Amino acid sequence: MTTPLRLGTRGSKLAMAQSGQVAEALTTATGRPVELVEVVTAGDRSSAPVHRLGVGVFVSALRDALVAGTIDFAVHSYKDLPTAPAAGLHIAAVPPRQDPRDALVARHGRTLTELASGANVGTGALRRIAQLHALGMQLEVTPIRGNVDTRLARVLGPEADLDAVVLARAGLARLGRTDVITETLDPMLMLPAPAQGALAVECRTDDPDLVELLAALDHAPTRAAVTAERALLATLEAGCSAPVAAYAELAEGDDGDEIYLRGAVISPDGARDIRLSRTGTPADAAEIGKALAADLLDLGADSILGKDGHTGPGTQHIGSTE
Repeated sequence: MTTPLRLGTRGSKLAMAQSGQVAEALTTATGRPVELVEVVTAGDRSSAPVHRLGVGVFVSALRDALVAGTIDFAVHSYKDLPTAPAAGLHIAAVPPRQDPRDALVARHGRTLTELASGANVGTGALRRIAQLHALGMQLEVTPIRGNVDTRLARVLGPEADLDAVVLARAGLARLGRTDVITETLDPMLMLPAPAQGALAVECRTDDPDLVELLAALDHAPTRAAVTAERALLATLEAGCSAPVAAYAELAEGDDGDEIYLRGAVISPDGARDIRLSRTGTPADAAEIGKALAADLLDLGADSILGKDGHTGPGTQHIGSTE
């Protein structure tokens, strides 16, 4: 009997769901059995706001387990990964991406434009907070964190204290909870976080057989889109306090597939934002991201990011997988 591969995962309902989906896809594609191994991270133990916990708070324990050999591979919400590569580790697969847009869950089935002035909207991401302010709707925005059920209870539960929450649509979809969504937000209003909705399947570089096996899960269009978005992020050197958004879409062009990448840097109060776009081929995904970041910097993005918006090269605007 083939020994099951050990897949490390956080213990949250969403992390277990997405890891289970990856495990099932790998077994279907390769025939190899997979068992889930729960790993507790610092982010799971803390109740502090996510942006204060630091980059990679939901990632480091999984990577430590990989390096120690107590698990064979790990599944991350890709937007949680620092942009700097981790020594000895390799992103062996980027499975097909879930819908990367943000979703509104509001009382009484309301959409964003139906919220009254002064409505209290909760979200855990500075990027969303900044863009909600930028809409000019005079919304009260409350920073929140916790798992999906905890956040939804703030709106739908018996002790609800918010008028609405904004969450990643991908997480709700993976949990089978899209029925609670009252509006999926247009990226023109709410540009997603870089790599939102995508998963990263990571293993050790010194395990070439597993690298090859996991490659069966890789989805080239998703990898290209995420590569462009994260290249933009890495070039800006955006820290967890800098609201940076990016969204790449692949479409058929006159000469083959093209990437259409949109990027934005927004001040936390929403008063200033710079939004630009670029196109190119999937093969040039990283260069497209770097070029768009340079365009944003040329227009003054660094003045919005500010000195406090930098935590060093290769860091990332961070949000939990919830």
